[in-house]
Amino acid sequence: MVNATIDGRPISVEEGTTILQAANDIGIGIPHLCFLKEINEIAACRICVVEVEGTDRLIPSCNNAVLEGMVIHTNSPRVRQARRTNLRLILSQHDSNCTTCIRNGNCALQKLSGYLNIHYQPYKVNPERSHVDLDVPVVREASKCIKCMRCVQICDKIQTMKIWDVSGTGSRTTVDVSFNRQLRDTDCTYCGQCVTHCPTGALTARDDTNRVFHALADPEITTIVQVAPAVRVAWAEAFNLSPDYATTGRMVAALRQVGFDYIFDTNFAADLTIMEEGSEFLERFTHRNRYRWPMFTSCCPGWVRFLKSQFPAYTENLSTAKSPQQMFGAIAKSYFAEKKGIDPSKLFVVSIMPCTSKKAECELPTMKDAAGDPDVDVVLTTREFTRLLRSDHVVPFDLKEESFDSPLGSGSGAAVIFGATGGVMDAALRSAYYLVAGKNPNPDAFKAVRGDKAWKEANFTIPGAGEVKVAVVSGLGNTRKLMEAVDKGQVDYDFVEVMACPGGCAGGGGQPIHNEQEMAAERGELLWKLDANSKIRFSHENPDITVLYREYLGKPLWKKSHTLLHTDHSAWQVPSQKSHSEA
Repeated sequence: MVNATIDGRPISVEEGTTILQAANDIGIGIPHLCFLKEINEIAACRICVVEVEGTDRLIPSCNNAVLEGMVIHTNSPRVRQARRTNLRLILSQHDSNCTTCIRNGNCALQKLSGYLNIHYQPYKVNPERSHVDLDVPVVREASKCIKCMRCVQICDKIQTMKIWDVSGTGSRTTVDVSFNRQLRDTDCTYCGQCVTHCPTGALTARDDTNRVFHALADPEITTIVQVAPAVRVAWAEAFNLSPDYATTGRMVAALRQVGFDYIFDTNFAADLTIMEEGSEFLERFTHRNRYRWPMFTSCCPGWVRFLKSQFPAYTENLSTAKSPQQMFGAIAKSYFAEKKGIDPSKLFVVSIMPCTSKKAECELPTMKDAAGDPDVDVVLTTREFTRLLRSDHVVPFDLKEESFDSPLGSGSGAAVIFGATGGVMDAALRSAYYLVAGKNPNPDAFKAVRGDKAWKEANFTIPGAGEVKVAVVSGLGNTRKLMEAVDKGQVDYDFVEVMACPGGCAGGGGQPIHNEQEMAAERGELLWKLDANSKIRFSHENPDITVLYREYLGKPLWKKSHTLLHTDHSAWQVPSQKSHSEA
C-alpha cells in the first residue's frame, strides 16, 4: 500500500493504482476523453492531467501511478487552464456542427466541452476532410476524429483485426484504415466495436432510416419488420425507461405507431434456425466420417467474415443454415406472401438488429429470393430504431402494450437467448436432445455454456447419440485463440458457437452507446430471465414452427427447407480472397 493526498484528502491504495482510479475511488472525478480501462491508457488527449507538488510539469492521471507521499491537485487553476487549452486544441481540428451529428446528445467530447465551460474558440478551426463511403456498414468521418486511438486499440487488442492505424506525421497525424486502404478493401468484419467505443461521431453505422421512411410512405408497398432478441433488452435505454415499462409489448406498440403493416419477432426465425441447425448437427454427428470437425454456428455474420478471411480452410465447417434474420426474410417473401396473397416484390422487409454486420449480410449475393430481390431489404441497428421513433414523435412511455402479429410473431425461451453468449448453443442442445431421445431434457440442463466467461467448454451426454464436446466463445480476439488451438490440435470439439462481439449480440455494435460502460452482461442476464419465465422453452414446441413444417417445408433439411433456409458460404468472397484469386 502507498499513502498520498488527493485534493487535501489522505488516501491509502495498492501499489500500482493510477491517480485516475484512486481519485475515482474516493468520489473525485477527473475529466478524461481517450481513456478506456486496460485497453487505451496512452494519455493521448491530455485532458486528465493533474498537478503533483514538487513536479514542474502536469502529468496525465490515467497512466501514472500513485507514489508514496504524493500530494495531488486534480482541479487547481493551472490544471483547469491546461485542460481547457488542450480541449480547445482538439476542437480546432473537429467539425463541431453538433446539430447535424448522429452522436448529438451522446458525445463525450460535447459533454466535456460543457463540463469545462468552453464557450469560445480562440484557435483557427481546420477539420480534416475525407471521402465518406456509404456503401459499407461502418462509416468514418475524418472531420470528427479526435485521434484518441480507441478504435485502434479495440480493433487490435479485443478483436485482433488491426483495421485501424495511425497515419501521417506532425499536424497531419490522423487515424485511418491501415496500410492506406479503403475500408471496403479490408477484411473488416463490420462488428462495430470501434463504433460503440468511439467517443464522438467519427465512426458510426450507416444510417438507413430514410429508406424505411420512404417505404412506409409508399401505398404500393407492404412493410414488414422483425425485431431481434437482443433489441428488446436495449431499445428503451435511450428513453430512460425502467424495465417495468421497457416491455416487448410496448416496443411492438411503438412500431405499430410508426406505421409498419406487420410486426414480427426474429425469435420465430431463431426457433426455425434451431430446427435446421440442430438437425444438421445431428446429421453430421451421426455420420462423422463424412464431415470435417468441429461444426461451427453461422448465426453471426461478423464471425463468418472473420472465418473466411482469417481461417478460410474451415469455411466448410460452418453450418449451412442461414442466420435467423435471413431465414425470416426468406420465409416472409415465400410462405407468408403466399398466405396473404401478396406479391413478394411488393414486400419490404426491415430488420431491427443489435448488429452492424447484419447490414452487410443482407446485401450478400447469396441472400436473394428466386426473383433476385434481397430476402431482407434494410437492416436498422437498435440506435437507428431509437432515431426512427424520435423522428416520428413516438413517446413509448405513453403506449399500451400490443402483441406481435401472427404467424411469424411467436417465439420460445430458447429463441430469446440467441442474444446472449451461449444462448444459441443452449437452445440447440435442448432440441438436439429431443430429436434424438424423443423427450425433452431439463431446459436448464446445459447451464455450463452460460455466463460471461469469454471461452467456455463443456461435455454433455445425449442419450442415443453419445458425448458431445462443445465450446462457446465471444469476441474475435478470443475466437482467434480458439481457432489457433483448434488448428494446432490442442482442443477437440464437436460443436462450437461463436459471436463476434464480446458478450454476444447483447453487446453488439448496433446497440445503444454508453461511454465507458460495457452493457453486454447486464442485457444478457435480462435475456436469460425472459427465457426462464417463458411458457415455451424449446424451439421444437413453438406451435407456429410446427405448422410451418406441416404446411410448407415438410421436414428440417428437406428440399424446400434447404433451398430457402440454407446457404453456400463459399459462394462469395471477402476482399483478401478476391485479391488472392486475382493474383
